[in-house]
Amino acid sequence: MPCATLRVNGREHTAEAPAGMTLLEFLHDRLQLPGVRAGCEEGTCGACTVLVGGRATRACMITAAACEGKPFTTLKGLARNGGMHPVQQAFLRHASLLCGFCTPGAVLEAVVLIEDETRPLTHRRIRQALGGHVCHCGMHHRIVAAVEKADRRMGRLK
Repeated sequence: MPCATLRVNGREHTAEAPAGMTLLEFLHDRLQLPGVRAGCEEGTCGACTVLVGGRATRACMITAAACEGKPFTTLKGLARNGGMHPVQQAFLRHASLLCGFCTPGAVLEAVVLIEDETRPLTHRRIRQALGGHVCHCGMHHRIVAAVEKADRRMGRLK
């Protein structure tokens, strides 16, 4: 069976990857990364969002083979110097995670949004970017508030 080697959270991982295996299946099933969630598996809910080369990507919509050679970051890979990323801290402070199912994808999407310095970050832009992340617990308003708080801490919100 063919194998794929992917650089995830700064470490290389090699595992079996049959033709057509999605990145989601590789990360969730083969590497058993708990922060990579399987949701709709159609690219609409955002639960499987990971960072591929610094871009928020729905892992269910791309094959593992197509991702070889690109760096990946999952929720676990955001930690810096043993501490949580400011977006993770803000999600906790704003009690914006009830069941936590959407949290990894929403946090990763928010990190990319905040780090994108090509456009001003506004309340509307945050709501639009996170609108594609389905939250079954109704915490969406708290998620948006957490992103705004994190962005203020990081000095970007206009």
